[in-house]
Amino acid sequence: MADVNPFEVWGKENPATMQAFFKFAGDLQSGCGLDEKTFQLIYMGIQASRGGVGSVSAHAGFAKKAGATKQEVLGAVLVTLMTSGINGVNDCLAAAAAGYDNAPA
Repeated sequence: MADVNPFEVWGKENPATMQAFFKFAGDLQSGCGLDEKTFQLIYMGIQASRGGVGSVSAHAGFAKKAGATKQEVLGAVLVTLMTSGINGVNDCLAAAAAGYDNAPA
């Protein structure tokens, strides 16, 4: 069951809510006043603080595409030490590194 992509299930089982969610997320992202790189780094930090490994990995690639360096990507995870302790780093630092390294330049 670990190989199941939750977005594929969501899109199959209830595409209308998935489309509405991604429209909302896109509107929020474009209207929040942050450039793409900053948005991705903040989002990664939030996801790392809650242990969102898959999200951190994916958004590391989005951050790279937006011009973030690997140091910035890893820093977004490491800064969670100050608020969430070691758990986000333990869960997400390797995922951030892999997501960055595996993303196209």
